[in-house]
Amino acid sequence: MGFGQGLSGLNAASQNLDVIGNNIANSGTVGFKASGISFADVYASSRVGLGTQVAAVNQRFTVGNVSTTGGQFDIAIDGAKGFFRVVNASGQVLYSRNGEFFADKDNYITNAQGQRLTGYPVGGVGMDPVELTVPTGNIAPQATTRAERMGINLDANSPVISLTGTPGTPAVPGEVELDGTVYQFSQVGNTVSWVTAPPAGNYNGGSIVIGAGGAITSGTLAAQPGYQAYTPAVPAVVATPFDPNNPASYTHRVPSTVYDSLGNAHQLVQYMVKREGTAGTSSEWDAYYYMDGQAMDVPAGGGPVQMTFNQSGVLTSAPVTNITYNAPGGVDSPAEPLQIALDYTGTTQFGGDLRYNIQPDGYATGQFASISIDTNGSLVANYTNGQTMEVGTIVLANFNNLQGLQPVGGNAWTETSASGQATLGVPGSNGMSLLKGQALEASNVDMSQELVNMIIAQRTYQANSQTIKTQDQVLQTLMQIR
Repeated sequence: MGFGQGLSGLNAASQNLDVIGNNIANSGTVGFKASGISFADVYASSRVGLGTQVAAVNQRFTVGNVSTTGGQFDIAIDGAKGFFRVVNASGQVLYSRNGEFFADKDNYITNAQGQRLTGYPVGGVGMDPVELTVPTGNIAPQATTRAERMGINLDANSPVISLTGTPGTPAVPGEVELDGTVYQFSQVGNTVSWVTAPPAGNYNGGSIVIGAGGAITSGTLAAQPGYQAYTPAVPAVVATPFDPNNPASYTHRVPSTVYDSLGNAHQLVQYMVKREGTAGTSSEWDAYYYMDGQAMDVPAGGGPVQMTFNQSGVLTSAPVTNITYNAPGGVDSPAEPLQIALDYTGTTQFGGDLRYNIQPDGYATGQFASISIDTNGSLVANYTNGQTMEVGTIVLANFNNLQGLQPVGGNAWTETSASGQATLGVPGSNGMSLLKGQALEASNVDMSQELVNMIIAQRTYQANSQTIKTQDQVLQTLMQIR
């Protein structure tokens, strides 16, 4: 027995304790991957081993627990396949599982080590990755071009509003001859009122009997000589030309908000007017269009556009109406002409109150509010006007031999010849794991296992110390031989 074996064991156990200590120290490090140590025996030409040596320090790339943090730029790789690809200040490419990112002063998405996250630009998947940035400007507005299936119900019981009006006619009293005397009457339903009531008695040979107060107790007036029916009065209908300032000239007012090419909001109002329809077969409505209180350019003068409904209340006229306003911004902030297609598909005329749910497209400009991260790596910017815009895609990297990666500190690794070249892809494709936004992957260190390993390494260290002590005692015994 020599001292070499014991010394090699002490050295190996010491390095094992170093690895265990490093694991324990990084149990709270986001994205940290624990390591384990492998030993190998040492032989020369002798049959007796010369001790042990550290063969390798192996990294365990198992997945740590993923927990939600709520951090806007926190990202977790939800699976074993993939590393974030980051670039340091000198341009060196590194790989990390630590998803703690934030936006730096230059709006780059950066980690605590100053390394910038890389990905594909919009529409550039498969191109060379670039350093990802957070947008700072406003999102461009979009002019309104269409309002589809507006879901309008016009009240079928609304009174007709006449454009031309009609003259009225006075009532014409009815007449009937009773025993040679002509009497005049008026009639409402079945109730007869005499202008001069005949006395009570039997008339025309008893074919009609008049009671007290002129009540007809037997027979009918229409069967008597000289009978002429009563004609009731027809009231005059007043002509009411359309005027947006006169509520009596329209039936319904339907407002909505639209946007021009500069993102300025305008109020579009549709005035619906019930007209005289074709008797017994259809109903007709006129639609007038005004924007910001001014008549639309097309239809000229704001309208009208005629809409017709059948006896079931279903729209039978063309469902799409195209309207134009040529100068929505005026002379101070001229915008492109607004051309809007109004789709009335599904519009009805039922016996019920006015109902509408108009959702035109288009929107005003909006300021950047936040970033959200999809599982497929898409970086989506959210704006104050409720719109979203994709600004890039996070790229992930994977390697054929993860054990060949070289740890460089700061939760990062570099590519080596042993690891092979990085294979790039977007999350969820090419074998890459998906991402989880506003979450982080914890260290994969198993604290209880590490404490057990530490006890074992301590015992190993003590046992190797004992072999050295025993060897020393043997040498002392030899020195005492006389």
